[in-house]
Amino acid sequence: MRFEEAYGVWTERRLTQEEAARMLGVCDRTFRRYINRYEERGLDGLLDKRLTQASSRRAPVDEVMALARQYEGRYRGWNVRHFYSWYRRDGGQRSYTWVKNTLQSRGLVSKTARRGAHRKRRDPSPLPGMMLHQDGSTHEWVPGKKWDLIVTMDDATGEHYSMFFAQEEGTSSSFQGVRAVILHKGLFSSLYTDRGSHYWYTPETGGRVSKGHLTQFGRAMRQLGIEMIPAYSPEARGRSERAFGTHQGRLPKELPLYGITTMEAANRYLSEVYCPAHNAEFMQPAYEAGSAFVPWGGSNLDDILCEQHRRTVTGDNCVSFEGKMLQIPADKYRCHYVRVKVRVHRYRDGSLAVFHGPRKLADYNAQGKLEMSKKGKAA
Repeated sequence: MRFEEAYGVWTERRLTQEEAARMLGVCDRTFRRYINRYEERGLDGLLDKRLTQASSRRAPVDEVMALARQYEGRYRGWNVRHFYSWYRRDGGQRSYTWVKNTLQSRGLVSKTARRGAHRKRRDPSPLPGMMLHQDGSTHEWVPGKKWDLIVTMDDATGEHYSMFFAQEEGTSSSFQGVRAVILHKGLFSSLYTDRGSHYWYTPETGGRVSKGHLTQFGRAMRQLGIEMIPAYSPEARGRSERAFGTHQGRLPKELPLYGITTMEAANRYLSEVYCPAHNAEFMQPAYEAGSAFVPWGGSNLDDILCEQHRRTVTGDNCVSFEGKMLQIPADKYRCHYVRVKVRVHRYRDGSLAVFHGPRKLADYNAQGKLEMSKKGKAA
């Protein structure tokens, strides 16, 4: 039904205002506005002025073209959110929605599919330091090279405390991530990980982990008083999985932008540019004020975050370790260490040390050659 017909039956009192509005498919308030315009200016008053007048808020054509050139010049293939973060860094003032609609209208990016049904997420921890996530992702981060990206992040805020590339995810890379957090922030309460073999011993494939049979990493966390929590599905690690989705979408585009091809240069870019920018964009405030971190007040953290192996000293005062014979030098505490139970520490750089209880007996290089005693390991 046209407005004139609805207006006529209303003026003849055959329909109420509400009924006439419903026949036009509008609310009664809109119908009243139509009546006022019609009675003041006739049919011309019903024309939508937005269709005939240029908006004062519409961006100039040259700004739209400049945005398109900017995207096509350096950022083609980037998703809108990634491009928008760089657009803002370069001084752009428009909203995310305007940028997205502009790029979509010019066919530079495609419209995303509608999201699936809503699912309730687990609430984040209330305080930083209550729970951290650590995970790794294998990906071709630069053309022709696959590395593992190791991330240690806070559950409460999403802040990335440690982020670096490694040749392979394992015990050493996990120690490196935890070490960076403890030295920078302090001890945390718990760590949420997948069931990788360097984190957990799993008696049956796909089954539940053994919390009594500890890996080297599990032993170190118990020694530090950090609770480990295993995840039993990728969905359970939703926060870290979403973060890695962002990194896999952005880093392979940003690293070539700066001509980065080596792991050393890539790690420098992560620490100096990418990680601070990611935290500034994605980090959220915690639900509660304060922190659950406890400042590290221990002695040498590297003697905890290392591999520890039990050995028995041989008859010639040597320790056999993976094909190497580690000679124990004479000291003032004992005449010899024959048949004594000792502990071999292997550090992240491959160097070794032999301990008897809390006392370090000797240091060795990665080849097992005796070195002068060190007070502490270098970072």
